[in-house]
Amino acid sequence: MKKRTVIIGLDGVPYGLLKNFAESGIMPNVARIIEGGVFRKMMSSIPEISSVAWSSIITGENPAEHGIFGFTDFPPNTYRLSFPNFNNLKCHPFWNKGEGGRHIVINVPSTYPARELDGVLISGFVALDLERAVFPASLLPELQGMDYRVDPDLNKAHQSLELFIKDLNKTNEARIKAYRHLWDQEWDTFMFVFTGTDRLMHFLWDAYEDVSHDFHKEFVDYFRRIDEVIGEITNKMGDEEALVILSDHGFEGLEYDVYINTFLKKQGFLKLKSGKTINFSSIDYGTKAFALDPARIYINLKDKYPRGSVSHEEKESVINELEQLFMSIEIDNRKVIRHVYKKEEIYRGSYFDQAPDLVLVGNKGFNLKAAINSENTFSKGIFTGKHTHDDAFLLVNKKCGTDIIPENVNVSDVVGIMERL
Repeated sequence: MKKRTVIIGLDGVPYGLLKNFAESGIMPNVARIIEGGVFRKMMSSIPEISSVAWSSIITGENPAEHGIFGFTDFPPNTYRLSFPNFNNLKCHPFWNKGEGGRHIVINVPSTYPARELDGVLISGFVALDLERAVFPASLLPELQGMDYRVDPDLNKAHQSLELFIKDLNKTNEARIKAYRHLWDQEWDTFMFVFTGTDRLMHFLWDAYEDVSHDFHKEFVDYFRRIDEVIGEITNKMGDEEALVILSDHGFEGLEYDVYINTFLKKQGFLKLKSGKTINFSSIDYGTKAFALDPARIYINLKDKYPRGSVSHEEKESVINELEQLFMSIEIDNRKVIRHVYKKEEIYRGSYFDQAPDLVLVGNKGFNLKAAINSENTFSKGIFTGKHTHDDAFLLVNKKCGTDIIPENVNVSDVVGIMERL
């Protein structure tokens, strides 16, 4: 990146919502940027979750190259659930590619624990300890003085949506203080991600869709505040500096949670040991397949897992059987699964062998989950919104042709686009 570049992330914000708020006057600063630049739908990663999508955004690589397939994984030859973090990323993020420059990076998901760079890194979620989320460590007292937090307290949403919104706004204001504090430092790239958008839409997507909702105004005001900050940032930028605003996935309303491992269990593909503790360590002989969140399907191969039961000769027939079975799932006479992807359709790279064998994408309203202890295939929790794959967005402040921004842009394209702006 030869010119100074600012990247603003709006976690989970769908193209349609941003377009609506820009056109209706709720986000006038975004509207102005759209008018003078390029605004395009962007495809998320598969699966459409933040850990995979942001890892693709910051590396410019496919998941089978950067090695992050989800928020959870199994170490080789085990059924022990692990939680990959920034240390498991196999490719360098753009700020560590050895091209020089100084970088300020604030709140990018899956960058915990913070690693050394020429500049500043404040990790985004999932960050277990603020001390390990900050580089250089000398910045920590200043952040603590701002009451900086990586995430709002989501437990408050289960107590009171009013408490949740207050905490969400408090967390957002501390984030804004951090950006302002760091803006005047020397930098070549300034990357700043709002993740509260994702939290707001999970709990209150219905408040966006329903103008009579008790919290519709609070939902809209949250985006007004973000637009104010975007305007503040653009007013500080020079004419030659590039601005990229993007999301990692989209969002829509949620009607049902669908528990894929429960479905596999009921269909006889997942066998569990009897006992009080039911988790992934309970996977028993006879299991043909299991799911890891949100809907990554792994074949229980004999030489790959401790209690594997499927031979390599049987693998393809099991995959074909599962593909047909998943496409047959219905509720209320509606198909639950929109598409079943085979690994060859999604992944390419050095870690292809570690990729799931299938990945499911749900139809509108269906949120796919892999919790292994649910007895019900379908349920509904507190969330009213869910992630989507095909309606993330990319917005840049310059008129660019398709040689720079392809029509079918994907999250893995972002680094290459920034280098050409």
